[in-house]
Amino acid sequence: MPTVRKLSEEGLGVIGGILIPHSAPGDEIEIEEVKRIKKSRIATKWKLLRSSPLRVGARCKAFGRCGGCILQHIDYSYQLEFKKEKLRKILGLEVEVIPSPRIFGHRNRIDLAVTVEGIGFRERGKWWSIVDIEECPVFGPTSKKAIKRLREFIEEEKIETWRIREDKGFLRYMVLREGKFTREVMVNFVTKEGELPDPSPYFDFATSIYWSINRTKSDVSYGDVERFWGKKFIAEELDGVKYLIHPNSFFQTNSYQAVNLVKMVAKFVNGEKVLDMYSGVGTFGIYLAKKGFEVKGFDSNEFAIEMARENANINGVEAEFFVATDKEVEVRGFDTVIVDPPRAGLHPKLIKRLDREGPETLIYVSCNPKTFYQNVKQLKNYRIEEIIGLDMFPHTPHVEIVSKLSKI
Repeated sequence: MPTVRKLSEEGLGVIGGILIPHSAPGDEIEIEEVKRIKKSRIATKWKLLRSSPLRVGARCKAFGRCGGCILQHIDYSYQLEFKKEKLRKILGLEVEVIPSPRIFGHRNRIDLAVTVEGIGFRERGKWWSIVDIEECPVFGPTSKKAIKRLREFIEEEKIETWRIREDKGFLRYMVLREGKFTREVMVNFVTKEGELPDPSPYFDFATSIYWSINRTKSDVSYGDVERFWGKKFIAEELDGVKYLIHPNSFFQTNSYQAVNLVKMVAKFVNGEKVLDMYSGVGTFGIYLAKKGFEVKGFDSNEFAIEMARENANINGVEAEFFVATDKEVEVRGFDTVIVDPPRAGLHPKLIKRLDREGPETLIYVSCNPKTFYQNVKQLKNYRIEEIIGLDMFPHTPHVEIVSKLSKI
């Protein structure tokens, strides 16, 4: 009987080169239909004959249809083993993976499509199809309340929703953000041009409500702020450090694990002078400044730097943040440089500059182990001294890395 022996890097079961979504190692299955999608052969129809002992009951009712959380049916301890094995294959190293303190209710942001088909997330592999949901267990109970109120808002105010295939309709997304340690909630409605009725009576539980207009042709869940109700920001707190969050600012999506992330970065720092590259809203820089380090941070996003300065101000720290690209920043004169680049990794010119002028200690934070590995090979004058994985994204195949590199 065909048995799933392993998972692919993307978290799909594998039998003889065929990928089986939502299967588990140890499952005995019968494949009924296979389609070639891009370069892969995917089992689009299959029957489970005998369950693997690794299988657990998925908490989400949309599991198997929704494109997210594709490992939710697999025991969490095995999810961690899978991520350790994934890092071993990519990096050639044994890397411990710190489990997420919570595996449900951990996400502090979800982007819900609001369509004529329903409210929810895209079906796996189908950009035009939305899986209608009542709540999102990885976000937590607030999602159920918000979705219920949204349905009432749409019905009572007769709001036109999105027809994805035709790319028509007014209300496109509802983005929920929640400070897990502060319990503050932000609701952001993303629309096309038009008029949004006052949503505040329906969302009285929210600390902050935003209306944003996406004036581009791109399918994105953000836009230009038209107006807001309630507070301008919500706050999150990580290990005693407060961060303000705006609809258009990035923040680590798992607040509970983000506490471990900032602590690990602080542990790896050497010396007193720290450069926080790709600083965003100052997640690392402000945390370190509060610990007594002398911090300078930069980001190419002007708005992110405005938020970083605001966050430095509310925490009463002296950290300096400025707008620049990684091509412009001087890396000399620091004891430690922190890099947390986009998934594409470090720019080749920055790699050469770090090799030539960088400090004794380089801390590399990455959500993409493959580009991390490529960059480390290109850094000829640094070697990995310590490395740790953090499961920021339970029930997905993704894993975060934090590594301390030292000059040879």
